[in-house]
Amino acid sequence: MDFRTMIKEYTEVPISRHLILELLSDYQSPNDKISELLKSNELISIRRGLYIIGPKIGLPSPEPFLIANHLRGPSYVSLESAMSYWNMIPERAYEISSVTIKTSKLYKTPIGRFSYQQLKAPYYSYGIKHIEYSPKQTILIASREKALCDKIVITPQINLRSIKQTQEFLMEDLRMDSEMLSTLDTKVMEFWIKNSPKKSSLKMLIKTLLTL
Repeated sequence: MDFRTMIKEYTEVPISRHLILELLSDYQSPNDKISELLKSNELISIRRGLYIIGPKIGLPSPEPFLIANHLRGPSYVSLESAMSYWNMIPERAYEISSVTIKTSKLYKTPIGRFSYQQLKAPYYSYGIKHIEYSPKQTILIASREKALCDKIVITPQINLRSIKQTQEFLMEDLRMDSEMLSTLDTKVMEFWIKNSPKKSSLKMLIKTLLTL
């Protein structure tokens, strides 16, 4: 059986080295076969022990957000990446930004950059959405409200002290639309504040959103 046939049902998620070694167990030297597959770009290494299928194979591959979830877990996509996904900001995010309960880290892979910022529980666990791309691909991503709160909480220089300053941050710095901002759920954001960093900034955010 060729490698394409062996791997076919697993390609929509990142693949562990352990699984590949199991599939290649009939080979005399499975590690040599993995090296051969990497050289031919049939496999792409995204970090030690974790791979995705290469385009040469011609099979479905994981969505970048799903790759982000697997590269460093537990984690969920947030910040500019999530805000771009929800059409909250006009810019496309080229680096996939995530939040994790582990230490912050940056991965530079052959398929792009994946950054992770640390947030602690229980605040970490709030506002995570499950989005189904396909029957085999469900991504974890911040809700609109959580992505914005995470941006404020994680960025050191952001300290919101007035409605005017907050409006400028939202509409000028982030170029968000006031109509979209007025649809955000401030009640759920209020629930998060008791366990959040930067409580005063998030309170000012909510106060500003209620004026829109």
